[in-house]
Order: sequence, then structure tokens, then C-alpha cells
Amino acid sequence: MSKAFNIVAVVQSGRLQYEALLLAASLRATNPDFSGKLFLAEPQRNKLWHRDPAVVDGGVKEMLQSLGATFLPFENKVFGQAYAHGNKIEALTALPDEPFLFLDTDTLITGDFSTVSFDFNKPSASMRREGTWPQVPLYGPGYGAIWKSLYDLFGLSFAETLDQSQPEEYWQKYLYFNAGWFFHQSPKAFGQRFLAYAKSIADAPPAALASQELYPWLDQIALPLVIHSFGGGRPGSDLAGLDGAVTCHYRTLPLLYARESDRVVEVLEDVAGQKELRRLLRDYEPVKLMVYQNRGRKARALFDRNDLPKREQSIRTTLKKEGLWLR
Repeated sequence: MSKAFNIVAVVQSGRLQYEALLLAASLRATNPDFSGKLFLAEPQRNKLWHRDPAVVDGGVKEMLQSLGATFLPFENKVFGQAYAHGNKIEALTALPDEPFLFLDTDTLITGDFSTVSFDFNKPSASMRREGTWPQVPLYGPGYGAIWKSLYDLFGLSFAETLDQSQPEEYWQKYLYFNAGWFFHQSPKAFGQRFLAYAKSIADAPPAALASQELYPWLDQIALPLVIHSFGGGRPGSDLAGLDGAVTCHYRTLPLLYARESDRVVEVLEDVAGQKELRRLLRDYEPVKLMVYQNRGRKARALFDRNDLPKREQSIRTTLKKEGLWLR
């Protein structure tokens, strides 16, 4: 069995605080005996923020704490508001140095974590992604040269990361994750290396990256390098519950209703329907419209979950056409 671990997500005022309510409530509903802690890492205002990023709504903060969440203030010293995705990197070293699972706040817990066989010595991350990076230029360099330049930069073995079942120059041959979840035994070690790699890539990218946009992809560019450096890799069947029966990284509520399972919708509507949460969530437009005013059910009726479009953009386009897209 997996040993005890903590969960960490980044919370800020606005959208993330409401997503955190759904995350915390769904964790309590599905894992009432969870033995770790749910930490909500909260960036503190400094010169890198134009406005205070912390949760200032006392009612929301009190509710999150009543749901078992522990607020974890931390100072973002490198990225700040210019690259808010960097919060998930800089927050890690503020955690107790115990095994951790990072989750984006736009995640619902839908099953029992005891069914997931974590090996925290071998980190991994979400494979629920599309080929968003790199965008290979017409005359090269190709996927292989771009990724190899990054492994070479940090003295890592590129060849060991390749999926040999995939053809050359196909994006899935190369180690690439969604940073919606990842884990390791030491948030301190993982966070320090994650920050060092991300900052090095941002400050002095290899020549092969000359035509590449680094933002907003920087966390997902550095993540596979960090995971490989600690002896990890692609998730196996022992982690199938993540992005499966145990967690759902839904991204947006319209996408949730369009493509996720009946179980995910059930958990969302159950926790959002709780009287004490409804009082707070009705101030958040996506929940108010998609859940309480039933637009989510209209979005759901547009799609066959057994025959979804291959690309997420096609789903988004349909939702926008029907006036059902919200962020």
C-alpha cells in the first residue's frame, strides 16, 4: 500500500478560490479518512504582483478551513504575476518535506485514493495532454533535436525517455506531461530542481528553442526533465486512477459537462448542491450558470461521450457556437 502523503494545490483570490472549494469538498466527500493534509499554497503579495493574490474573502477562507484545508503562505520570488503558473513550482519548498501530490485546483476527487499505488520514489505526472509544445518550424529543428537540447543542457539521458513504440518525430515519442498533477517523495528537492530547471530554460534557452514560445508552457517543458532526473517517467497502470476513477482535471466546467463521466458530474453537482457551499459558489459565474441554472446539462446533450472529437478545440468551438463557453 502507498504510504501517507499530502495534497497541495495553489489558491488565489478569484477563480482559484472557488475551484478550491470544489476540490476540498470533493476530497472530503470521497475520502473522509484521508490521512494526509490538504495544503492550499497561497502566494503573498510582493513587488512581483500588481495586486494582492491572496484569498481576501473571509467566508471562502473560513469554509476552506472547515473542509480540512490548511493554508500555506509562500513568497513567489522568481515568476510572480508575469507567469502565474510558476506558483506551482515555487510553492513546493514551503511544504513539509513529506511525500506530496500536486493537483491543479480545477480538479475533482471522485474516488478513493487507497486504490492508487503511488511509488513516491519514482515521480510521474499527468499524460492527459495534447501536443501543445514544441511547435516544430517548417525547416526544423524537429521534436527530437529540440527535446534533446534540453536533456543535454542538464546532463540527462535523452534516449532513456523515448517511447520506442511511437514513430520518429511524432510528439508522443517524447516525454511530455500535463502539469495538472505530479508527485514525489520530497517537495523540497523536487521544488528546488524544478525552479532551477525552469529558470535556466527561461533565462538561457538552448539554440534549438530559438523559434519556440516558452510561455505559458514553461512548467510543462521543465517538468519531464525534473521527473526523469529523479528516476521517474510515464505513469503505469498502478496510477490509472489519476485522470481516471479517482481524480478528474476538468479544466473548465463547460468541458467537464461536455466530456467527463457521469460520476464526475454526480460529484460536482452533489458538492455544489450542499447548502453551505451553494451560498458561496453562487457568486462564481461558471458554477451559477452551468450547475445551478442547468446550462451544463445543455452542454452535455451536445456530445456523445463515447465518440468525442479528437481535439479539445473542436469541443470548445461547439460550446462557443451554442453560447455555452465560460472560463
